Amino acid sequence: MNFTKPYSAAAATMLLGLLAACNDQSTEPERAATDVPQPTTVVEPSNEADMATAAATATVIAAGDIAGCSSSYRDEATARLVAGISGTVLTLGDNAYPDGSTANYRCYDASWGKFKSRTRPSPGNHEYHISGARPYFAYFGSLAGPSGRGYYSFNLGSWHIVSLNSERLSSAQESWLKSDLAANRNRCTLAYWHKPLFTSGPHAPATQMRPLFRILYNAGADVVLSGHNHQYERFAPQTPDGRADASRGIVEFVAGTGGSGTLYAFLSTKPNSRFRYKGYGVLKLQLNATGYSYSFVPLSGSNKDSGGGTCH
Repeated sequence: MNFTKPYSAAAATMLLGLLAACNDQSTEPERAATDVPQPTTVVEPSNEADMATAAATATVIAAGDIAGCSSSYRDEATARLVAGISGTVLTLGDNAYPDGSTANYRCYDASWGKFKSRTRPSPGNHEYHISGARPYFAYFGSLAGPSGRGYYSFNLGSWHIVSLNSERLSSAQESWLKSDLAANRNRCTLAYWHKPLFTSGPHAPATQMRPLFRILYNAGADVVLSGHNHQYERFAPQTPDGRADASRGIVEFVAGTGGSGTLYAFLSTKPNSRFRYKGYGVLKLQLNATGYSYSFVPLSGSNKDSGGGTCH
């Protein structure tokens, strides 16, 4: 190559280096893989699946035998437990002592009434100290189902929930329950009422509830909740006749622990009774698409009883 004007040695050296780079493409070192920006794969969450899971899961807080106007009642304390748990509140009867009167319900309203909008009640024998349990139906309104009847059902998450009236039994309620369960398409079913069919407490087992329990059993129901005895008790899955039945039996909880002024001692241990506790608290159930978990939350200390089950 001929240059038409003189160049310095440094300039000539630079020019020759540039020409060599153009003619030799192999001199650029390969960039290390770690230096190359890698494409990011974004996996979008399945919103439909997430929504379905959320819709299928629900929380229930339950107790019966709850509020009174005297200082001996602990309903304000148990109400603080409920306040810390999001979910649907089920009352298991004898909500307002001693007579379920309008005045008694004012005392209920001062504690558990804070959760009225998320409460689905059932009546107890003390509600019927007033003819027709009129203050009960007046206080809860449509939340208690058709006025004067005392039984109704609703769906919660993926569960079918049935509130029954243990104080005014009738063939009409039995027929309604059969029809309601026949129309149910949910896999899991929970029912609740006041007087328990199975109990180890001083109030004797409410054998008059056996026909309704049998209807639930025949329909494949999973869980029953009751109150009446002021204590907590859990029974293993059993038939309406009280025989252990791990495959089709109904698990019964007695939770008359909402705050009533007197707690009851256990007089005996009935067959299939698996846990007993004398104290105040609430029963918490997490209901999902295929089963449930439970824990009894007492006023003091840690959970006294916990576990779970699978729906039939």
